[in-house]
Amino acid sequence: MTDTVEYRRAANPNIRKSIAREVPLDPDPAPSQLKRRTPWESVAGPLIDLSTGSAAVAIGMTWATQLGYDSPPIWMLWCFAPTIVAMSAMRGLYRRSLQRTFLDELPTIEAVAALAAVMLLTGIVLNTNLPGSADDAVARMWVCAAVLLPLGRLWWFALRRKLFRRNTLTAPTLIVGNGRIAAKVVDRLAITPEYGLRPVGLVDDELPWMGVDRDNPSSIPYLGKLDDLDDVITRTGAECMIVAFSRTRDEALARAVRIAHERGVAVWIVPRIFDTIGVHARIDHIGGLPLIAAPRTDPRGWQFVVKHVSDRVVAAVGLAMISPLFLTLMLLVRSSSPGPVFFGQPRVGRDGRVFRCLKFRSMRPPATSEAAFAPAPDSAPGGVEGEDRRTRIGRILRATSMDELPQLINVIRGEMSLVGPRPERPEYVDLFNMQIARYGDRHRVKAGMTGWAQVHGLRGQTSIADRAEWDNFYIENWSLWLDWKILTMTVGAVLHRAE
Repeated sequence: MTDTVEYRRAANPNIRKSIAREVPLDPDPAPSQLKRRTPWESVAGPLIDLSTGSAAVAIGMTWATQLGYDSPPIWMLWCFAPTIVAMSAMRGLYRRSLQRTFLDELPTIEAVAALAAVMLLTGIVLNTNLPGSADDAVARMWVCAAVLLPLGRLWWFALRRKLFRRNTLTAPTLIVGNGRIAAKVVDRLAITPEYGLRPVGLVDDELPWMGVDRDNPSSIPYLGKLDDLDDVITRTGAECMIVAFSRTRDEALARAVRIAHERGVAVWIVPRIFDTIGVHARIDHIGGLPLIAAPRTDPRGWQFVVKHVSDRVVAAVGLAMISPLFLTLMLLVRSSSPGPVFFGQPRVGRDGRVFRCLKFRSMRPPATSEAAFAPAPDSAPGGVEGEDRRTRIGRILRATSMDELPQLINVIRGEMSLVGPRPERPEYVDLFNMQIARYGDRHRVKAGMTGWAQVHGLRGQTSIADRAEWDNFYIENWSLWLDWKILTMTVGAVLHRAE
């Protein structure tokens, strides 16, 4: 008998809903189902680093030889690339990670390359029989490694992202738990293939339950109770497992985690009060009892003072550097249609203060009075609202996001930051404060020209609940490095056409 119970989104009703249905396990699995696949990520990463490290040795030594420098002993050169792989493994670069990006790995990659070169230089210094110019050869090899290793990892990340989007080589993933949080995990994995996890079923001691909504079903099978976990892993070929909230006893969940580890399955656990756990959280212990330390971000602390000063400096320098482009766009906008060059709109910034957010005007004045625009439920306003009145230059400005450049003036004035939550109109802020949990928390910091939500595709008329979630994540995990990471990711984001 098949039992169906609805999975409902906790925060965003626009994202598709899921149904869990009880599915009997195949009593006679095929031999291919019993065979566990070797984690391909743990093999591909070391091979790429070994190849790029060896290429760095070859190019660096060729470069040094052409300049007349002596080469270190061949056995030292043979050790360079394997040393890089070994240190990368020690730093956890080959472990499966859900949201680690190239920019996250870049500092570690460069540190590993530098440390491998230093170890080689140390061997040369301690070997008094080697010629003195050998260290110059190692320095050139280091330069080559500092360039080639990141390029290899960048190619690897791009390839992996492409494969995941095609649902190729994704890891079969079990969801242990029940309720809204389990449903949220399933939906997040479904709409974000970049994680590389493919939900194959739910395991819990209770039949799936999710409230009263019963529309838009999709197939996420209920595979049985926790006592069946070992068989479920065998039959599904699961490589990963996520433990969400459940009314099952903690002892049974802990036993399930141990079974998964014995079977070589990677495990993640959604913590209680997960809204307070950020990337800077750490694990402390009292005796054998683990405690999660949740560091606090202070938007009024000295770190944000540094952020605001650097924002103004960078904005002023950037505006001076692009001044020829800026003046050209002003002339094009002025000649495109009657009206002002800049378009100013009231927006809500830090602490609820309203300011005039500047853009290049991209639309001609309305010919007749228009009906008031209303965004779709749980969607932010933005993009083309109502009648399409974009000018020819306005279409280009919006597609390339160059209409936002005048906001550099807002940054210099201190009304905005380079990075932060995108500002919204006052009437929508009042509405979203009533509808969306923790929406008002985003006003703890200055609004930004770009933000964590925008570089993850949440631009235009997209989910406002998801935007609030991403924006609060940015605030609670803020660092100067995160700001620079977002600015770098913005370059890629603006290459995707926008309205």
